[in-house]
Amino acid sequence: MGKQTAGRDTLGAFAPQFAQLNDDVLFGEVWSREEQLSLRDRSLVTVTALVASGMIDTSFQYHLETAKKNGITKTEIGEILTQLAFYAGWPKAWAAFRMAIQVWTEEESGKDPRMEHAQAMMFPMGQPNEEFAPYFTGKSYLFPVSTSQVGIFNVTFEPGCRNNWHIHHAKAGGGQILVCVAGRGFYQEWGKAAVEMRPGDVVNIPAGVKHWHGAAMDSWFSHLAVEVPGEESSNEWLEPVTEEEYGRLR
Repeated sequence: MGKQTAGRDTLGAFAPQFAQLNDDVLFGEVWSREEQLSLRDRSLVTVTALVASGMIDTSFQYHLETAKKNGITKTEIGEILTQLAFYAGWPKAWAAFRMAIQVWTEEESGKDPRMEHAQAMMFPMGQPNEEFAPYFTGKSYLFPVSTSQVGIFNVTFEPGCRNNWHIHHAKAGGGQILVCVAGRGFYQEWGKAAVEMRPGDVVNIPAGVKHWHGAAMDSWFSHLAVEVPGEESSNEWLEPVTEEEYGRLR
């Protein structure tokens, strides 16, 4: 593997010792001992461990992409995840398959779905939404369209990505408006059926309503999030949308 700097890039200032162990020991030494175990076999072990522990997040996507680079084929990953379903759990395998489909389909099509999605909308995709990453399942991107008078942000979700249930609070006014600009996604209020969103669709979210929004499993999704001015406005992040809840939207 090439020289790893992810630890220092992300945690260098906050936890330099952890960053050093991640970059220099885990990836610099353990992953480099190919005479004991090949990169392909190390990828197989790592993917298995992550699925078993339920870590189906951006780090899992990285290791799936690495597994593909290290020679694990689409047929093999399908068989690996099928076997794991019986030992690690069916919901975990379902979540892993969603991400594996994305990783191996990109290779077959010869196209980059992320770039195709970016070209389909007039607003930039922006940067990885790291600040709010703890409140998202999957990877998202954020671009500030306007921060004066009214906050307007273009939020992009990778396939399968969604935010946690949350509530926009306000003493008066407040809430949010969503305007789909590209792709396909969903909006759902607590206790109600999910609403599919396609380009041009608009959702008005009053203050005090528990809800979530995000991409369909097989599509990138972008919407403008318009912050409705309110008095004493705040946002309350709640529990994640479960795989079972999300799986019903297929």
